[in-house]
Amino acid sequence: MNRINIIALGVRDMARSVKFYRDLGFQSSETAECPQVIFFNTTGTKFELCPIHGLAEDISASNPPKITDGFAGITLAYNVRSEQEVRDTIELARKAGATMVKEPQPAFWGGYHAYFADPDGYYWEVACGAGVWQFDEQDMLVL
Repeated sequence: MNRINIIALGVRDMARSVKFYRDLGFQSSETAECPQVIFFNTTGTKFELCPIHGLAEDISASNPPKITDGFAGITLAYNVRSEQEVRDTIELARKAGATMVKEPQPAFWGGYHAYFADPDGYYWEVACGAGVWQFDEQDMLVL
């Protein structure tokens, strides 16, 4: 087992989250503003949004996981090639309605990064590897 096919986020308001991710540039063949579920076409994986209560019940109808607010120990990352791309992506997220968590700045590991939160509080890091990271022909990060 060495692959992630789908990353699913449970969201509280499908219409709001679908609009937010479309405003960030995520693309899907789904055209509804408030679908039951949506899969965005991303390089290497599919990115899914679904109602959080339905996701919890899908995990266990008799004992669903507790739905809470706040940091759950997971972040999502969008890696880019330059510091300017970090700044540009953060501005796009800001215009889409993201909450800025950490403005673009040098990272302790030598790169450059920033963090924002989506409407449900999921944290996204936007980072570049300061000329160290490379990308393959499918635009996937090579580490």
